[in-house]
Amino acid sequence: MRAQVMNKTNVCKLWICGLSLLLLNACSLPKRPPIEATSWIVAPERTGTPYTPRTDVWLKMGSVSTTPPFDGKSLVYRVGDQRYEKDFYNIYSALPNQMVSNATRQWMNQAHIFAMTVGQSNSFFPYYTLQASVEEFYGDYRSRPEAVVTIEFFLTVTNGAKTNPVIGSNRYSKRVALKDNTPAALVLGQQEALADILKQYEVELNKYAGRLPPPIGR
Repeated sequence: MRAQVMNKTNVCKLWICGLSLLLLNACSLPKRPPIEATSWIVAPERTGTPYTPRTDVWLKMGSVSTTPPFDGKSLVYRVGDQRYEKDFYNIYSALPNQMVSNATRQWMNQAHIFAMTVGQSNSFFPYYTLQASVEEFYGDYRSRPEAVVTIEFFLTVTNGAKTNPVIGSNRYSKRVALKDNTPAALVLGQQEALADILKQYEVELNKYAGRLPPPIGR
């Protein structure tokens, strides 16, 4: 009986010594720097001659939503018909809806269709509001690599809910072939796709601005 107790005691001592050695070795290992993610931004800029303003009122950039799984900061790759992967080592510097909102507001300001296009946080009362839904924002690698961007825009008027507030909705989908499979190529492709969508939408927005329904109080 005494021998069994001694054996158990020795086993416990050996186990404690082994654990202590493991902890000491772990503490002595060289520390590796954490892997940092690379940050990217999609921010197309409008070039060309601006329009002659069709109205003296302001346009307010309203909310922009993003459909999952494209609503996070990670770049998203489509590798199968029902399979998407997120790249946690390559991220956007802002959420996709924020990038699209900022790009759209700046683009329409440079287009001069309205007197001014202000941001969502602006406190001015919005007679007309532009909202958007980002439905697709990813890289498609199922065959040849492509950047995919799909956005639907909604232009509305503040009219006291007496009539339908929606002036018009327009949906655009654009694919841009990529030169390679790198994150840099994908971001450049998405920027080109978004620029092409904004070029198309500014034409429609200019048409809407020429026949705006009267807002509330005017």
